[in-house]
Amino acid sequence: MTPDSDTPARPAIRSLTQLEGRVLAVLLEKQHTVPDTYPLSLNALTSGCNQKTARSPVMNATEAEILTAIDGLKRLSLVMEGSSSRVPRFEQNMKRVLGVPSQSVALLATLLLRGPQTVAELRLNSARLHAFADISSVEVFLEELASAEPPFVVKLPRAPGGRENRWMHLLCGEVSLEDMPDRGTADESIPPSEFEALKAEQKELAEKVARLQALVERMAGELGISLDKTGL
Repeated sequence: MTPDSDTPARPAIRSLTQLEGRVLAVLLEKQHTVPDTYPLSLNALTSGCNQKTARSPVMNATEAEILTAIDGLKRLSLVMEGSSSRVPRFEQNMKRVLGVPSQSVALLATLLLRGPQTVAELRLNSARLHAFADISSVEVFLEELASAEPPFVVKLPRAPGGRENRWMHLLCGEVSLEDMPDRGTADESIPPSEFEALKAEQKELAEKVARLQALVERMAGELGISLDKTGL
């Protein structure tokens, strides 16, 4: 889709370094997942950047390198430093600077953290940042990001043996297919611990639905109301 010629293009920002992208995404992630400790201290931010799970690639950045990345992001107004604490703390300003909705920010952050992903993987991996109703809703926001001028994301050619296309962000510049990691198994992109947590959550929800259904049926029986069980 080509943007309307009467629609002015958004001001372009320079391509981020890989570490700048990681810093930005970690700030967004931790804002949602550990709000009590957000804005983040340098120590917490470094730990988040070097986290071994839910990261691709895995990094081993020093605090000095993180500070350099923060300085670069500050100049782009993508990161701000809080002034209400003795310990410097940092927060992201991604939504305002990029001019995209929170749903799109969640997808961009997930791509920055984990690299190329299919639509289904993006929906699963971004769940803690935004709960997308279904895969089609993820696709809508990806298409909007891809049609922006300049674009934020790109749909990658389907890899040999792959059943679905993967998407990748363009915040760190153009994507080189040669640099893209080989398509691995689902366990490589989604840690086993997250699979187990999702399975447990699904089981808990199923049990709640069963209890609610039994309660509704009991109340209906007491009230003399006939229910069509297929509609429950």
